[in-house]
Amino acid sequence: MSTTTTLQENRELIHKTRWSLLLGALCTSAALAQSPDVKIHSDVSLALANQVLDATLQACHADQHTAVAAVVDRGGNLVALQRDDNIGPHNTQAAQRKAFTALSTKTPTRQLAESARNNPESQNLATVSDLLLLGGGVPLRSNGEVIGAVGVAGAGGSATDEGCALKGIHKVLPQDQ
Repeated sequence: MSTTTTLQENRELIHKTRWSLLLGALCTSAALAQSPDVKIHSDVSLALANQVLDATLQACHADQHTAVAAVVDRGGNLVALQRDDNIGPHNTQAAQRKAFTALSTKTPTRQLAESARNNPESQNLATVSDLLLLGGGVPLRSNGEVIGAVGVAGAGGSATDEGCALKGIHKVLPQDQ
């Protein structure tokens, strides 16, 4: 009889322990979710990146231009890239660097290039190797927060590259740009 009682007591103890662990895990998860040390933020998904790229290249095509376009996430990582046929290979890297520059500075790259040309305090930006001071990079915003950027190259100049990017962004994220 003592063996049966011991087995039953062990089962009850295991059952109580499981519930205690589960309850503890739930409480810990809730506490972490509410902790000011945990950051929760929006980011560019692959689906959003492809929507922006599709709309951007459609805008270029509507104006009889071909290009390459890249989207980076809030960390500067390449999420997606689309390249039309017959675009020079240097434009692929340029599009990605324009996107990175727009994200990093939270500024359209054409505006940044103008500032570097006209403002002595901004001229040193041209010496930062990861930045590309050519128009065509535009930050992506959601609820006022920069969540990534798009870069366009090869469409026929900085203003055209930027125009394609802006039209594509406005089609996908019209309220935030």
